[in-house]
Amino acid sequence: MNFAASLRRAAAPTALALATLLASCAPAPPPMIAPPPPPPPAISLSPRVIEQASAYRAYVARATAISPGFADGESVAQGLKTGESYEPGQLLRGAIAYGAVVALQDPEYVAGVRKFAGDAEQRRTIAYEVMKDPAYAVGFSGSSGAAGLVVAALAGDGRKLLEVGKTVKQAAYDVQRSAWSKADVPGREGRLALAKQLSATALTGETAETARLQLAVTGSTPLGLTGETVSPPYTPLVIRSLAVAALAALGYADENSVAQVTPMLDDPRGSKCFSLSKLNLYQCLAVSKPHYEDVFCLGQHVLMDTGACLMQGAGVASPLDIKPLPLPIASSAAVPVKTTAKPKAKAKKK
Repeated sequence: MNFAASLRRAAAPTALALATLLASCAPAPPPMIAPPPPPPPAISLSPRVIEQASAYRAYVARATAISPGFADGESVAQGLKTGESYEPGQLLRGAIAYGAVVALQDPEYVAGVRKFAGDAEQRRTIAYEVMKDPAYAVGFSGSSGAAGLVVAALAGDGRKLLEVGKTVKQAAYDVQRSAWSKADVPGREGRLALAKQLSATALTGETAETARLQLAVTGSTPLGLTGETVSPPYTPLVIRSLAVAALAALGYADENSVAQVTPMLDDPRGSKCFSLSKLNLYQCLAVSKPHYEDVFCLGQHVLMDTGACLMQGAGVASPLDIKPLPLPIASSAAVPVKTTAKPKAKAKKK
């Protein structure tokens, strides 16, 4: 063995000892820390659901703006076009969608739902239960306050329609002072066909209202609504509004989940009242001849009946019980004639 090899062999234990000493002096590596869970998704509602709410609001705004001051047959025809322009199922879907936006205005309810949103698995389970049974949403903390807001908002819209309808219905008597009101409506068959066409045409919302509702969902611009706490039981319309709002608070009502949310806007039982209102309108127009009778059809079966349906849907008693009229058996006047005594219906021709 040469001198260099001997030197290396002798130095090896020293190097090993030095490395061991240095390792013992080095700081210990920090413990592994699990990354924090991702934050819960933001409160969101699909633009398509918000558009339904906006379309509902647009109809209520236009219908409640109908004036009873009719000056001619054209103004009566325009009032009818405005009032009859809604499809019953869509109006109900829009009311539920708007009710969901309203329910999200209650901070206690939103907080009661959001406390389940932190854990992804729990959030998914809760959302599934709400989708399976919308009444599950009634169990969240704050639901009675949110329900009170929904009832106040939707019943308030219904009451406005009902009150405007009363003034229009009264105009059916008052307008008979004018000769034009007693002239027969031209193109009566076409007018009935138009009513059916408009009743099957989808509504659209206003851009500004859609933007306002979107901001209300996120809490950026509250709607400023008030209502009293309402205890269950609730109507299907109120329950479904709470359910859609709960899904929005859980992050399961955005555009990616719209296929699961959309069916919750449908309530066949709830749309029955609106459908009966339409049926009554068609029957009224089928027998109506002079313009003042059309005013009656507008006031009673468009505005008053629709308003009563909204009130009943929200769980508030209305003065009207919507039932279909008997099928017309003669082409006689469907509306009262103005008299000095209490208005009475014309006798049917025999």
